Amino acid sequence: MSARVSAAKAGKALAAACDNVRPGAADDAVGAVVPSFVAAPSSTAQASALLRACAEHDLAVLPRGSGSRLSWGVPPARCDVVVDMLRMGAVIEHAAGDLVARVQAGARMADVASALATAGQEIALDVPGPATIGGVLADALAGPRRLRYGTPRDLLIGITVVRADGTVAHSGGKVVKNVAGYDIGKLFTGSAGTLGLITEATFRLHPRPAARAWVTARVQGTAPEVTTMAAAMVAAAANSPLVASAVELDRPAPGGPISVGVLLEGSADGVAARAREMEGLLGSLAQVPVSVAAPPDWWAGIPTVEGGAAEHTLMRVSFWVSRLGGVLDAIDAAARETGLRPAVGGSAGAGLLYVTLPGGAPGEAVARFAGRVRAAIPAGRGSAAVLAAPEAVRGALAGTAGLAGTAGLAGTAGLAGTAGLAGSVPGLALMRAVKDQFDPGHRMAPGRLTWA
Repeated sequence: MSARVSAAKAGKALAAACDNVRPGAADDAVGAVVPSFVAAPSSTAQASALLRACAEHDLAVLPRGSGSRLSWGVPPARCDVVVDMLRMGAVIEHAAGDLVARVQAGARMADVASALATAGQEIALDVPGPATIGGVLADALAGPRRLRYGTPRDLLIGITVVRADGTVAHSGGKVVKNVAGYDIGKLFTGSAGTLGLITEATFRLHPRPAARAWVTARVQGTAPEVTTMAAAMVAAAANSPLVASAVELDRPAPGGPISVGVLLEGSADGVAARAREMEGLLGSLAQVPVSVAAPPDWWAGIPTVEGGAAEHTLMRVSFWVSRLGGVLDAIDAAARETGLRPAVGGSAGAGLLYVTLPGGAPGEAVARFAGRVRAAIPAGRGSAAVLAAPEAVRGALAGTAGLAGTAGLAGTAGLAGTAGLAGSVPGLALMRAVKDQFDPGHRMAPGRLTWA
């Protein structure tokens, strides 16, 4: 859209397809990329017409829900149209008897939770309330209870999407027509908007528990005893017949105490009895007081580094749970080698931790830190993804081929070469082939993921 007449023509086409189109503004920027237009469709049919118009004028498209995680990954290579989904926020159908709900992609999780609670039911994804259904799916976002209930792809039973050329496709339950071949729901979960636009989703629901209890323990000591003990506590809680819904870990600073928290759910009497048993189990391992109370302040949040998290670097580390102690030790070792002070926390019982590195950290130090952590994870048994980072850090990562592994971290966009994953990306060729099938023009969020 370099020519003014082309922009004007494209704007008219977008306005004819969607009744809510406006020029892009600085507040709509993703990174430094400001879109030419922002369009807010009100239905799947309108979204289809909108993407068809974008295809006809070769416009690059970026879907947006709440916008809270658009800083994850890297900015798109280009963005002509931001598709704002917040007008599509309805709970279309709630079949309480079947434990199923069909929801528009722009619905916020807090609003959906409120609607389902009237029947004593929920989507068992304890994620931030402002997050939208489409955003949760696109980012594969799951909270602490992933240990018991799984991730969005495990709870999703049907999906409606609009492909890059405007074609509407359905997959799974509660739809008129299914698409044979690909499981579209699983493909679109975690796709970050690079395959198409999610407009509706159908979820399997669970009854809301009558009672909940959080059992917390604090492990203190010197390395490596403290990490070994914390890993033992996490394993004991996650594998216990007491059936924990979540096993979380928090460590505000390297070398410091580690807190372990366990969530138990069920009937009031059952939860109380199981909490006492869990308190005894963790207490026998930690040899420190254990409390049963409301969730701790750090529960279900991304850890914040000392002094705040402005311009921080955020990593997501996944691993086999049996490797938790080694991963914690690797983080400590990387902190000593680089002089960085990361905060660590997350769903340790499910093999997932978030690592926050302070803003202002030298890019080369962050790159060395990431490489040290990656080296501690055996091939095929986890990964370390840089979700968000300042430009200086992205630039340093782009220049550290020795740390990046086979996939490389090439290009001026910093992490664009590997979708924020430092190291080899399993199935990269297959993911690129899927991208080519769904978006042959590479107009959906181009550059945000490896295959985009």
